[in-house]
Amino acid sequence: HVQLVESGGGLAQPGGSLTLSCTISRAIGEHYCMGWFRQAPGKWREGIAGFYSGSGRTVYTRYADSVKGRFTISQDATNTVNLQLNILKAEDTAIYYCAADVGVMSGDCRPNYWGQGTQVTVS
Repeated sequence: HVQLVESGGGLAQPGGSLTLSCTISRAIGEHYCMGWFRQAPGKWREGIAGFYSGSGRTVYTRYADSVKGRFTISQDATNTVNLQLNILKAEDTAIYYCAADVGVMSGDCRPNYWGQGTQVTVS
């Protein structure tokens, strides 16, 4: 079982920045997907950033159009996936969730592990 714990949410001003982190409870091998989703009040949960790692290297990284050029997903060596949020807008206000899919051999990512979420408010 994989546990994901998000941190780093909070209040930011428009144009400001935040860094979200997702700590992964255990090693998840060399074939996996990691991503960030968000859900604003009254809206569906949407995927905003993610990557697929195959054989220990990043095969692809994808961003939603709404965050492209402003948000950056990255992974450090200590089982932590970060999401850097820059040039924040009021419409970025949402609960942000970290998600993972492990044992992915095809690059077809379907998250099956989720964190509890962290609130980001831009005002």
